[in-house]
Amino acid sequence: MSRKYLLRKVFYAILTLFGVLVINFFLFRIMPGDPISMLVRNPNANLETVARMKAQFGLDEPVYIQFFTYMSNLFQGDFGTSFHYNRPVLSVIGERVFATVLLVGTAEFFAIIIGVFLGIIAAHRRGSKVDVMSLSFSLVTYAMPSFWLGILLIAFFSGFLSILPTSGMTSPALFFATGFERFFDISKHLILPALTLALVLIGEYMLVMRSSLIEVLTEDYITTARAKGFDEKTVLRKHALPNAMIPMVTIVAMSIGFVITGALQVETVFSWPGLGRLMYDALQDRDYPLLQGIFYISSICIIGANLISDILYGYLDPRVKE
Repeated sequence: MSRKYLLRKVFYAILTLFGVLVINFFLFRIMPGDPISMLVRNPNANLETVARMKAQFGLDEPVYIQFFTYMSNLFQGDFGTSFHYNRPVLSVIGERVFATVLLVGTAEFFAIIIGVFLGIIAAHRRGSKVDVMSLSFSLVTYAMPSFWLGILLIAFFSGFLSILPTSGMTSPALFFATGFERFFDISKHLILPALTLALVLIGEYMLVMRSSLIEVLTEDYITTARAKGFDEKTVLRKHALPNAMIPMVTIVAMSIGFVITGALQVETVFSWPGLGRLMYDALQDRDYPLLQGIFYISSICIIGANLISDILYGYLDPRVKE
């Protein structure tokens, strides 16, 4: 891969990130609602109190002054102070990162393995009952809204069977427990939200893998490999799969970036204390600095994931190198 290609991709990523920063600032200031009224929550509060709070958070300054202050602080690593929590934004976000990484990481791990496996089986046995069943399952789970799927799983596993908790990350009684008890409790709470997210991702990965592998199996070099006498397993493993996996690199990288914040619905349904739930609460409270911090971090994840996929694509596909 040429240095020029790499530098161009990095430059575009930085340019995109700067554009996101600008939109990130102005987007929340055109939203309806006033953050100060959300904080005061008292219709009879005197104007002096309101003015003092606006001055405290810098909301009494003109918008362009607020923008330059925001950019200056951002380049110094200061994301501001949360209106609602009255604490540094990075501190509030840092407390929620582990929960989201745990949920997304678990869901992605199983989704990639199961989705790729089902896609390979479906493509290899195209037109069979296995293919039809896998395709139907993937289309249903991929099209189903994650919040609706989560509600169905709660109704069945928590309501009907009563074997799994409905919400939260830990049981109140075991909040301060250590060792195996705490690990088992978190794992038990993780099952339903991770399963909900994984089912949606499995459908997406299976459809992409199946389509990619079917296209590769029709190429001339696959026909040549079969004509040389290679058995079907060797053709599939050494010739078809490496090329069929190239689109999966892009879709998985992009999916990881989007899922970190796209888990909002799942985290809200299951009251999972991650970034998605924090974003929902910040929207309700009109907490501009916190929303800006979450969107900025999520933008870095998405743009970074796209940059990594572009670089990997250049190494995997010789046509991109040229």
